Amino acid sequence: MRLFAALVPPAAALDELAAAAAAARGRRDGLRWTSREDWHVTLLFLGEVPDEGVDAVRAGLARAAARHRAMTLGLGGAGTFPADPARAHVLWASLTGDVPELTALAAELRGAAVAAGVGVEDRAYTPHLTLARSRRAADLSAQRAELDALDTERWRAAEVRLVHSRRGGAPRYRTVDTWALT
Repeated sequence: MRLFAALVPPAAALDELAAAAAAARGRRDGLRWTSREDWHVTLLFLGEVPDEGVDAVRAGLARAAARHRAMTLGLGGAGTFPADPARAHVLWASLTGDVPELTALAAELRGAAVAAGVGVEDRAYTPHLTLARSRRAADLSAQRAELDALDTERWRAAEVRLVHSRRGGAPRYRTVDTWALT
């Protein structure tokens, strides 16, 4: 089962994001834009987890989430992967607010997954919400600039979702578990 842990911003924040991204989306730039119903903030990508390992992962992630408090977050500004927007593959919205707490939550979830036997990527966590992808390196400077003024209302992030990701078909994502942040 292909899994990831995520936060999902509320509809009001997604409305603000959709309005801010409208101009960038209107460009004929060859980008594949993510659909609004798929927007989320990934905390940890687990990849393929064997069926027999899912329960251990769920238990570990539940314990990790229970040790964290709800946080106040917003979406503000934009970035790219890699960081140079002139040669980027991914355009994303940045997170604002309790970002250190969000990063700590992501780190603890990662530790729980490793303890459950899941091999996860060893790279620095960058809190973001993916908006668009390009198969080839592209100059996303204009799209990034159009999103620089993004600054949504803050919201209370109070739950972590474990999401099953299906390749192809719809719905693409399905929440399989949810844990409250205290």
